[in-house]
Order: sequence, then C-alpha cells, then structure tokens
Amino acid sequence: MSIKKEDITSILATDCGSTTTKAILIEKRGDEFRLIVRGEAPTTVEAPVEDVTQGVLNAVTEVSELAGRQILDANGIIKPKKGDKGVDIYISTSSAGGGLQMMVAGVVKNMTAESAARAALGGGAIVMDTLATNDKRLPHEQIQRIRNLRPDMILLSGGVDGGTVSHVVELAEIIAAANPRPRLGISYQLPIIYAGNVNARKEIERLLGDKTALDVTDNLRPTMERENLMPSRLKIQQLFLEHVMAQAPGYKKLMAMTDVDIMPTPAAVGDIMQRISEQYGIQVVGADIGGATTDVFSVFKGVFNRTVSANLGMSYSISEVFAEAGMENVMKWVPFDMDERDLRNRIKNKMIRPTTIPQVLDELVVEQAICREALRISFEQHKALAVGLKGVQQERSISDIFSQSTGNESLVDVMSLDMIIGSGGVLSHAPRRCQSALMMMDAYLPEGITELTVDSIFMMPQLGVLAKVHPEAATQVFLKDCLIRIGTCIAPVGKAKEGKTVLKAKIKMPGGKEEELDLKYGDLKVIPLEVGTKATVELHPVKGFDVGEGKGQVKTKEINGGVVGIIFDCRGRQPFELPKDKKKRIEKLQAWIDAMDIYPREGVLAR
Repeated sequence: MSIKKEDITSILATDCGSTTTKAILIEKRGDEFRLIVRGEAPTTVEAPVEDVTQGVLNAVTEVSELAGRQILDANGIIKPKKGDKGVDIYISTSSAGGGLQMMVAGVVKNMTAESAARAALGGGAIVMDTLATNDKRLPHEQIQRIRNLRPDMILLSGGVDGGTVSHVVELAEIIAAANPRPRLGISYQLPIIYAGNVNARKEIERLLGDKTALDVTDNLRPTMERENLMPSRLKIQQLFLEHVMAQAPGYKKLMAMTDVDIMPTPAAVGDIMQRISEQYGIQVVGADIGGATTDVFSVFKGVFNRTVSANLGMSYSISEVFAEAGMENVMKWVPFDMDERDLRNRIKNKMIRPTTIPQVLDELVVEQAICREALRISFEQHKALAVGLKGVQQERSISDIFSQSTGNESLVDVMSLDMIIGSGGVLSHAPRRCQSALMMMDAYLPEGITELTVDSIFMMPQLGVLAKVHPEAATQVFLKDCLIRIGTCIAPVGKAKEGKTVLKAKIKMPGGKEEELDLKYGDLKVIPLEVGTKATVELHPVKGFDVGEGKGQVKTKEINGGVVGIIFDCRGRQPFELPKDKKKRIEKLQAWIDAMDIYPREGVLAR
C-alpha cells in the first residue's frame, strides 16, 4: 500500500460471501471515521459469470449510486481519491466458494490434534475432520477419508521439539499414501503445513516434499506446557491467499485490485474481536449464526478461540438443529400450545425453501425458538474446545488428589464475560431488539453483569481487515456504526424458591435520580436506560447468590445504556429450569414476554 495511513480519508471494503458480496464505504467526517453507505450484490464465482470481481463491481456500483459520487471508471476502482471521485484504499475479505476447508492431523487426538484444530479455526478455516494416531480408524480408513473430503489444505502437527519422531512420520506416510487432490483446481499441489517436532522435518520433507506444496512453520506445541498457534494461523492465511484463493474464478484479478491481502472472513471477524477485547480490557463472546453454520468466537484473558458448528444454521441446516436439540428442547421455548406435526412441517418447509423469512407472528416465534437451541448447542461445543492445554503435568496438593477435576477446564468463564456480540440475520434483523436480547440470554445464560449487543449489518469482517491498515478507523466505525448496544443483563447466580427476594439494587440514573428495586426469584424486569447514557448500579445479592464478587457480596459498577435498557434476569442459573407442566411453562414464558415487551399482545400469542 503506497498511501500513508494519515492520508487515508476514504475506504472501500467488501466481503465476498458464499451467496452475497457486501460493500461498505467508510469516510473521515471531522475527527472520526464513519460508515457512509452500504451496498450488496450476488456473489459471482459460479457459472455463468465465474468471476468474483463482477459481483464486487456490482456491489460497489450500488455504493457509488447511494453515495452520489463516482467510485468506478472503465479501469475499475478509482484510487487514490481525486476530489469527489474514487477512494483512497480498497480492502476485502472472502468466504466465497464455501470458505477455507481444512483437515488437521496430530499425534494424540486430545492434545496436539486439538491444538491443530484450534490453530486452523483461528486461521479462519472450517475443520472437516481431525486425524490422529489414536482416533480408532485403521490406516486405510484414514487414507480413504482424506481422498473423499478433498480439503483445501492440511495442517500436520505432532510431537514436542526433541521428542519422538516416529508417530508424526506415520501420519505423514498416511497423507502421502492418500496422494490428496485439492478441491479447487486440478493443476496445482495441495498445500500441507507442517507444524510439529523440528527433529522430524527432514523425514516429513522426504515423504511430502514432492507430492504436495509443503510449507514448514514453528511447532504449534513445542513443549507440553506451551501452545504456539500464531505462526500456524498466519501461515494458513498466507497459503489460503496464494494457493486456494488463486484457483477460484476471478480471484487473481481481485487480489490485484486490493491494497492489502484478502483475509478469510472468519479470521477477520476474530481480529476485530481481539482488538476490541485488548483495547478495552474486556472478555468477549461473539456468535455469527448463518443459514448453514454457526461461528462462535471468544476472547478470555487475552486467549482467542473460534469454533464452527458446521451443521447448526437457520435455513440449510435447520433440520440438523432440530435433530440435535430434540423436539422437547425446541418446544419448551414456544409460548403457546402447538402440534408436534405442525412444528415438523414448518421446519421441513424452511429446509426446502431456505431463503424464506417468517410472514406471521407464530412463524417468527418458532424460528426464534430454534435459534435459541442453535446458539446454545454451538456455545456448548465452543466451551468444550476452548480449554487449557491437555496432557500437561501439574503439581497437585493433597486436596487435589481427592478432586475429580482433570485440570482441563474451559477458558470460557460466563461470570467474567463482559460483552456478547450477536450477528447473523435472525439476531441482527429481529423485528424488535428485545427479541435478540432474550434469545441471547436464554441461549448463553449470562451471569453477573453482561452487555448485550448485535452487529447491525455484519460489518465485522471488513473492519477486521481494516484494523490491519488503520486500527483507529476500524475501532471508531465498530463502536459507532457496527455495534448496536441492546442493554445490560444483570443476572444473580443461585437457587431459591419462586417469589423469594434474591437481589436488592440501587440505580443512580443520569441526572442524579436514584431508583431502588427489590427483585424476586423468577423475575425478569426492564429499567429503561437510553443508548449513549450510563448508570451506576449497586447490587446487594442475598446470601447464597452471586453477581460477580462472591456469594452475598456487594458489587458496584457503571454500566452502559441500550435500546432496551437494564435487564434484571432473576430466573435462576445452575440450573436454569422451565416448569415441566405445559400450562405452567406457557404461563411463565408469556410472563417473560410481557415483561420485556417481546411480541405484540394481539394475534397468535393472545389466544
């Protein structure tokens, strides 16, 4: 990029998705950068066009028309900006063609292979399968699996530096025997990244050097006690650009158009989340729920994790959500009596007509019930992968000897979670913001004090790649135009009888007004607090309940307002339970719906 950062005033960014290419125009207005307009067009990687740049130019044309100024000419995007024409830089992310699909291999399934999966996921990939010497498959079955899946790339790891060589060499022999062919392109070799024991490099090069596009990087598990994922993640993104993207229709032209390297969409989302977490010192969980998959991102204590629930989505994969969650778990969120066959038919209709959106209220309610389960299951899967290092020897005290804990606990600590970011159509475009809030609360069961937000128009990928060029611009747009603050959830953790006081709260509102609340177990109460304002809450949980400082301990904190405001959720945690009796369950759901004004009272829910 030839232009200096301080000279940048106009930025064009695109995200080439599997079905839609989104374009945004960001410009400096006064002392800060703001989103100006947004456009979109169908992605054009398939026949008859087979040129991704055509979809990009179509989306940019819409941006140009909405902005009321010329951005394109006969040669493409006008750069740098000249008067009121063109932009200073153009950047892009991509998940077109199904994104980056990888296999990973490691010596031990729940140690190096799991570290390899974390590296691949963090690099923006979908992990199709994990091979390990102890995954209970015979060598010929592993070979056949590699041939059938045809991944874009394979990450091979195993062994600590200076340790045993034979096991990781066995894995390399299996990959060599499979002679894998890439999914895209027939004339190039499959990229293989070796990130294992340095002592095995010569053997790996002998086995794979001629058959594949082998690339060697630092061991991702150099010792049992240390995980070093960043070199592998960066190498994945580099090879994605050089090998995989280069084979997709029109991507060489697109790479020539951009001022910085194209990034995989999920990797860019992860980058902006890590930046926000680091800049503000907060613990963050984000979820992007799409039609086919749900991506979950988290940053806890500076450690970034990402998981992809490949069969949990709201259109193409809606039947898989239903199958995994079960009829009972979906039905428990529906606040009216519904025939089981009717529910199954609705789900089948959505599967065969995946682009349809709810037309009547009861359809919306059912879709949001399924969304809760998709989010819940994907979050459980994320917590299971986002763990400390396995296989590490730890010193133990006498009391630990009698403990059943393995020491491999999830890094995701819901009590310390500061912010949840929801993304994807069902959350970002819910008819009422309070619906998004309740879906996230029901799925994630936040504890203590947690801010609830949504990505307004799924700008996070473009802002992630922008952060590499102009971090201040990315942060300003993220906070001002991308992030919609819904409100702050305050949830005391504990168990009590229905109607018993569990929390006393004092709220110092803007302007000095004070409000006192006596909150009972089972309550869901909303106190309005506008976007852009702050209030100070002083929380006094009763004995046995915790809001973040320990059971019975007072917590005082300044919190942000939102579209909904402050939400006191005293419905219980550990466990959160709904009544088993259908009539009582529906009454309870309806009371919560009324408390948060989730749906209009007229219509189907009033019957």
